[in-house]
Amino acid sequence: MEENARAHLIITGRVQGVFFRVETQRAALRFGVTGWVRNQYDGSVEAVAEGTGTDVQSLIQWCHAGPPNARVDHVKITWEKHLGEFERFEVRY
Repeated sequence: MEENARAHLIITGRVQGVFFRVETQRAALRFGVTGWVRNQYDGSVEAVAEGTGTDVQSLIQWCHAGPPNARVDHVKITWEKHLGEFERFEVRY
């Protein structure tokens, strides 16, 4: 059985106003990842993702590219203890 993982992400670049949050939610659903995504006041996007290590890595890889109109400059990843606190992946405001 694969170990669960949790990653806290800060994505910078042109990542607001390009449907980054909703497309991240769609990608998370495809990969079976739970958590949330939201815009930050500094123009970045923040996300927390939980799932199997492979599934979380798949979402992180997707975040390095993002949706077609995004330009991702950097994805900061902080690994945290898996808490299993989410039932789905949601867009937060």
